Amino acid sequence: MLLTPFEAKAVTGRLLARSKADHCIVRLNGGERINLRFARGNATTNGNQSSLRVTIESRFGQRAGAASVGGLDEQALEAAIARSEEIARSAPENRELLPPVGPQTYPVGAGYDAATAAVRAERLAVVSKPVIDEASRRAIDVAGYCMARHGFDAMATSAGQFAHDAQTGAEFTVTARNKSGTWSGWAGRSDTRFDSLDPARLGRRAIDKAAYTAPPVRLEAGRYTVILESSAVSDLVMWMLWNMNARDADEGRSVFSRRGGGNRLGDKLFQDAVTIFTDPGDPVAPERVFGDEGFPSRRTVWVQDGVLQNLFYSRFWAQEKSREPIARPGSFVMAGGTTTLDDMIRATRRGVLVTRFWYMRMVDAQKLLVTGLTRDGNFLIEDGRIIAPALNFRFNESPVAVLANVLAIGPSERTRGGEREDSVIAAPPLLVNDFNFSSTSEAI
Repeated sequence: MLLTPFEAKAVTGRLLARSKADHCIVRLNGGERINLRFARGNATTNGNQSSLRVTIESRFGQRAGAASVGGLDEQALEAAIARSEEIARSAPENRELLPPVGPQTYPVGAGYDAATAAVRAERLAVVSKPVIDEASRRAIDVAGYCMARHGFDAMATSAGQFAHDAQTGAEFTVTARNKSGTWSGWAGRSDTRFDSLDPARLGRRAIDKAAYTAPPVRLEAGRYTVILESSAVSDLVMWMLWNMNARDADEGRSVFSRRGGGNRLGDKLFQDAVTIFTDPGDPVAPERVFGDEGFPSRRTVWVQDGVLQNLFYSRFWAQEKSREPIARPGSFVMAGGTTTLDDMIRATRRGVLVTRFWYMRMVDAQKLLVTGLTRDGNFLIEDGRIIAPALNFRFNESPVAVLANVLAIGPSERTRGGEREDSVIAAPPLLVNDFNFSSTSEAI
């Protein structure tokens, strides 16, 4: 269910008026999405989902409690208010709890596209069919997912704050496999605008990668020169941004902690051309217009020309350190370069091209060491050309180390990682030195 700003403000106003707490915060989020899945030469399922969630947080002094309900049933909402107040009264005091945010001025976001909100199931089938047909012509098995959505987030407080942010999203992913089942390929993109997906191009990329009939070669684990396509880069960088917490750094619990105390803001940690930012007005990958605590989002440069420029600060920690609060990022843009993927391949004497990552998990939070698997399109490169598919690897690497070892950067583009649905990310492919593949994997 999509509520307009007027409708959302009416709902939050009624709930705030009923609150008996010292302070109250109401959050709404909801939307609608349609999807289509295809496999074995035809559509297999399609779905249409609508949701609306209301979360009420009540506060008495330094005590807080919250309760959530799906939908706008009046009895359920009354029960949620009462439950949140009951939880708050019995909760322990939290000395870090600050009063709710008051009125704010929010930027105009770039995350909503009316044409995408109007997409219906028939359109998903129309854009998927050429991919199915091409796979049939080339004797390749494909399975894919196509989706369009529109939704909103809203937040209001008893101190007078109200924010509303509408978003749209679209996604197309396709996995291809040769008939003998010895090799696979993948391509995917998530975008704010459905018309930007270009499913036919994504289908060709996945099919081209899967079309190899030669058996994949088995490479030894070790350190390699690698070409990371944009999907793989998006996952690595997002893991880094999720962990750029100023408090963790200041308290010595982070890769961004300075030896002897404090953080590494202002240090050059990455290769010269690495620049990463978030911006609610970015036309390609816009950030939400407000953060979790209700403050407006503004353009924030996290890394500029290899130098660490910002970490995210909660309101409490910002107050402790006399800083402005900065919300944890939910999206990002990594600036691109001019080196094409073909140029990177030609520049590689011996290395591995990686299409995407899968099942990434933290190994060592203090070092930001992450593990995961390559998937659906590893290729051995020798003397500037792809010579064979290569069996997959498990890797143990730090995004900080990867971004310090960049040799070349390609054009940035909207992409879709393996770690998060509905991602809003623009990232380039990277040519990277000394990437650590810790063991091999039998999967294709």
